[in-house]
Amino acid sequence: MKVLINPEPFLSPPNSIFPYKPTCITRFQLRPFPNLHRHRWISRRLSSTPPPRATLDSTTIEQFGIPEFDVRNPALSSSYRSSALPRPNQTVLEAQARVCTGPTQTRPLDEQQAFKVFDTILRSARGEMKDEDEVSKAQLGSFFAGMTIRANAFPEATQWSEGETRAMKTFWPLLVRVLPPEVIFIADPEGLMMGVGSSIGPQYVGNGTSEMRLVGALREVLAGGHLGFEEVQGVLKDVLPFQEGHENPKEASQALFSAFLIGQRMNRETDRELKAYCLAFDDEIGPPPVADVRSLTHYGEPYDGNTRFFRSTLFVAAVRSCYGESCLLHGVDWMAPKGGVTEEQMLKFMGANVNLSPVKAKKLLEDDEVGFAYVSQREARPSLYSLIGIREHIKKRPPLASTEKVQQYVKASGKEASVAGFYHEGYEESLLMLMKRRGVHSGLVVKGEEGGLSLTTRLRSAKTTRGPPVNYCSGFRALDVSSTSGLSGVTRQGFSLEVNAKEYGFQPTDTPRTDRSVSKNIEFGLSALLGEKGPAYDRIVLNAGVVDHLLGVDGAEDISAALDRAREAIDSGNALKRLLNYIKVSHKMG
Repeated sequence: MKVLINPEPFLSPPNSIFPYKPTCITRFQLRPFPNLHRHRWISRRLSSTPPPRATLDSTTIEQFGIPEFDVRNPALSSSYRSSALPRPNQTVLEAQARVCTGPTQTRPLDEQQAFKVFDTILRSARGEMKDEDEVSKAQLGSFFAGMTIRANAFPEATQWSEGETRAMKTFWPLLVRVLPPEVIFIADPEGLMMGVGSSIGPQYVGNGTSEMRLVGALREVLAGGHLGFEEVQGVLKDVLPFQEGHENPKEASQALFSAFLIGQRMNRETDRELKAYCLAFDDEIGPPPVADVRSLTHYGEPYDGNTRFFRSTLFVAAVRSCYGESCLLHGVDWMAPKGGVTEEQMLKFMGANVNLSPVKAKKLLEDDEVGFAYVSQREARPSLYSLIGIREHIKKRPPLASTEKVQQYVKASGKEASVAGFYHEGYEESLLMLMKRRGVHSGLVVKGEEGGLSLTTRLRSAKTTRGPPVNYCSGFRALDVSSTSGLSGVTRQGFSLEVNAKEYGFQPTDTPRTDRSVSKNIEFGLSALLGEKGPAYDRIVLNAGVVDHLLGVDGAEDISAALDRAREAIDSGNALKRLLNYIKVSHKMG
């Protein structure tokens, strides 16, 4: 493991196991494991050969042209998307993926693409969409915010293309007659678009008190500017929880708030803006409970899950809990844009209770036979969870996609650590900043596979990629651990490195593919916890041992000893027992 020293000093120290037999394509029932106290049941299911059509995987869905949102198979991550959520218009969504991103990543539309998008928007605004999904207000807000910010603040290469300009000249005189006033404001805040001379944008102030501050902040964002900590928090608390269409004082336009979210991300949030998102709802359900544990690690996986590779964190938590390293996982049932496999889907599929409050999670952390817990954002931050529908319609990840990974739904009486995954270069420093703001003893960011926490044993790809490579880690440890309740008086040692699993005796192997299959991910994890050696087993051991070592936990000063301890937790059967105990105990909590 080659360590790159930061300015801060660093001191060394196959088949589904749960065959699904659908009786109805629109409904399913999830049941807990039978006889949870018996390992024999799982062993028998792992070794048996299920029916040939045990599950519908993503390959089958593509082969037969079945839309994923029409398949109600609990073995697939797409089935956890709520059927109550309206679907976005795909034509405009594809355009958003190109134009609602950063100054260097944006890909302008050509003339044919631009004309198709604007024609779709015009027909939708006129009510002419019959066989297609209408363009939602959230999509309108996101798309036109992207266009406005590109025109006002982006470099020439990612400003409007000639084709986009011609399309706008053709369609804007027609659109300005049919679009809602808030969308016209987002698209043309100065009222100067294409010489039409509309007064709507310059005079727009919003409807109701909840929109007034939002509109003022949005003017700055659309110009490519940034906001202060109090401004961002004020907007969030004015608008959330989002309840458009309900008679309440927080009613706000989806178009305006979507433009705000995507605009802040396109402008690349400042540290103070990210802190505002991170801390805004800390007190939403009261102060976090304090678990009486000597060590607690908060795991921040990307909430939108994995779509390709094995996601190991749930099983890593079971392993680390065996030797007193309590772990708190958090996330959601389903989240755009990826809509991949999440910890909540796996736990629900196995019959665990996924509706635990932080207070109940605290009890599981303190349970000597469990030692880890999962909390859904739905229970801990309902205001943020209310944005799941909007987040699908804005297409790209908003600032919350970063800050929700650095939460403390439960605190500890002992040491605390935070671990989070990242993908885009630059966000590793922002995440570490937020962790320090949280006051944890140690923090670690990991560029694992799919931007998650899973370090891999496969050889590094010869292809060059932007930013840090997969298996890159960066973090800090607190030297003075007597108190981190305040930010003063804490000396931190920083480090950065690229983990090479081969240096620790792991043979290079390709990562197990799950391809949105919840049941496959569970099968790989449980097979490993049963002691079956292979790629999944190695990844669980690697991720547990390396995290222990880098966070500086007791007994992990030597990386080889840390890895051996993780292997022992699996080979003894203790890690599997704790996972089964979690399912059983959480289910009884009701």
